[in-house]
Amino acid sequence: MRIRRVLAFLVILLFSATSAMAAGFRLPEQGAKAMGMGMAFVAQADDPSAIYYNPAGIVQLEGQNVMIGGTYIRENGATFTGTTPLTFNTGTGMFDIRSETQEDLDFFIPNAYWTRKASPDFAYGVGIFVPFGLGQRYGNRQTSIFRNQVTDVEIQTLVVNPTVAWKVGEVLSVGAGIDFMYGKASLSQAGVVRLGAAPLDQVNIFQLDLDGDGTAWGYNFGLLLTPSENWKVGFAYRSPFKLKIKDADVDVWEINSTIPFVPPGPFTAAQVFGGTSFHTGASTQIDMPATAALGVAYIRDRLTLEVDLDITFWSSFDTLVVDIHENNGLLPDAVRPEDWGDVVGVNAGAEYRVTDPLALRVGLRWDPTPVPAETMSPLLPDADRYMYSAGAGYKVRNWTFDLSYMYVDKKDRKVNNQFLPHNVASPPSIGDGFDGEWTG
Repeated sequence: MRIRRVLAFLVILLFSATSAMAAGFRLPEQGAKAMGMGMAFVAQADDPSAIYYNPAGIVQLEGQNVMIGGTYIRENGATFTGTTPLTFNTGTGMFDIRSETQEDLDFFIPNAYWTRKASPDFAYGVGIFVPFGLGQRYGNRQTSIFRNQVTDVEIQTLVVNPTVAWKVGEVLSVGAGIDFMYGKASLSQAGVVRLGAAPLDQVNIFQLDLDGDGTAWGYNFGLLLTPSENWKVGFAYRSPFKLKIKDADVDVWEINSTIPFVPPGPFTAAQVFGGTSFHTGASTQIDMPATAALGVAYIRDRLTLEVDLDITFWSSFDTLVVDIHENNGLLPDAVRPEDWGDVVGVNAGAEYRVTDPLALRVGLRWDPTPVPAETMSPLLPDADRYMYSAGAGYKVRNWTFDLSYMYVDKKDRKVNNQFLPHNVASPPSIGDGFDGEWTG
């Protein structure tokens, strides 16, 4: 039995404010060849990463195929300059303009695929990949100007995707799969109150860490048309995921034992909690969006060109609710409106096969942000971005080595939404949001 092996290394140096390489917290970089072509791959779908990009494509692959890859992400923290509810100066009676830079972070995101062609018209396989992820970290959790909103947040996902594909005729192939998602989420922040009536200095009354995991199910399908030897048309759809975290751990610590709790009263926060630390549980649901892509590829001799429209249905990410299992006046439930919008990105890529073993690739992706200014928060200070990529592939007998690089040009963004009427866990006397500009 002939086995074709593909070893794919995705090496990416990112200069952006978020670990999510696409807008929002989507990660569409699931194959080295596709990434080298700006993710314009739904119409080609001619390596095992087709399980992610367009499952109909795996019926094109002969024999058995194994593909193993990974994405290294270097996240250079963005810088905020402006005001937040925590930058009020009691001496001047005005808000001070302050700057804060996110910490630099490093991530490695794996992917793996296996396919087998069982007959001339039928193939199957399985993929393992990370379609969504998020990471932000802000300086000192005791003093950050965002600490009442977030000091550290992370979302991790992993999907296992069994897939089948049929060649219906000379022109049409179809594919479909089932998706099982495992996800983890964590959040850290401080509870902050004012000493008496505003405007007075803010005081940290507790630190909070939330950590939980959950699962979700979904499905995907794809179509691949080959009307001639020079043209291919692809369409793919992946359903939304509702990641349910039912029993997250919530640890509240450094509860203030010296300052009377707000609203004014004789009891400190530690007396309200019955100590300087407290443990409870929480539940939440994170709505991951559906995605769809439509692309056209033109192949002539050694040259391949492709252009895709890539749709992410972010409108499903409407509200983030965290239900605290043991409520009290110090630790209420969280209701955070998000109101994200659907976005349409454009991917374009080219490949030129210099020799039979060597292929060179370039790509461009335009990726608008789904995050409206009205609800943008330090959990994800997102902006439109251009993504420029280059890559190469080299075949040695039954092995293919692919290497790709991507530069993310995330645009600066000004937002004025200070004192948003929602909080995650801190009392509502402080407020959320910010007025200022994010750069880098």
